[in-house]
Amino acid sequence: MSSSFSPDQNAGRSEPAESAEVERLIDHLQRKGRLETESPTALYRRLQEALRSAISEGIVPAGAMIPGERELAQRLDLSRVTVRNAIKGLVEERLLVQRHGARTSVALRLEKPMTVFTSFSEDMEARGRVPGTTWLRREVGVADTTEAMALGLSPGAGVCRLHRLRLADRVPIAIEYSVLPAEFLPNPDLIEGSLYVTLERRGCQPVRALQRVRADVATAHEARLLEIETGAPILEMERRCSLENGRVVELTRSRYRGDAYDFMVELARRG
Repeated sequence: MSSSFSPDQNAGRSEPAESAEVERLIDHLQRKGRLETESPTALYRRLQEALRSAISEGIVPAGAMIPGERELAQRLDLSRVTVRNAIKGLVEERLLVQRHGARTSVALRLEKPMTVFTSFSEDMEARGRVPGTTWLRREVGVADTTEAMALGLSPGAGVCRLHRLRLADRVPIAIEYSVLPAEFLPNPDLIEGSLYVTLERRGCQPVRALQRVRADVATAHEARLLEIETGAPILEMERRCSLENGRVVELTRSRYRGDAYDFMVELARRG
């Protein structure tokens, strides 16, 4: 029987949490859930509220897996039906995520304002998350027709292509495909940390961006990288960044997990 609720260990992530972490969760559920049978409130609702507070108080961190249904039932002296109903309600609230063949985990919801031009790393750090990157590919080549048109380049111009898996607290959040004119980034090995910090050091940091967002579904390849189901909701963002003089310095297409990322726009009425 497993006794951890640590993040999934695929892709070289951290080792299981110590059993003390599980004990803290069980203690919280017993205290907050008031699981004595004489209480008039349905057991599954009391357990559900206790799990909800464990999530909100950070006892179970975002992206982490909770103990299995059987383990919770045994440790809390409840029926599996009670545990299943409690978890089902939190899945419907999108506080927990259930995937076929995998343990139930705490949803990782991140909001990105659409009115502010920031990098992925800046977004994560502003939310107290630790950003991470796994390089899938990086190369220098000749711009194809689509890239040349989007970047305003002449036929045969050189470009730098970057293909990255972006993570928050070691949880995969997005797949990014970026292409930049080689005059701004002649070699991907020049990148140290953030791409935008690198561009700033080279005197070509973008200052404005045009961004489009649309809904899509994950391909089988994307699902494997993002650890979601094939066909799961995806938010695709295309961003074209430019310098003060209007020169396009970067074209990026990002594919975000629909269960982990929200784009936020503040609107106001005219007049």
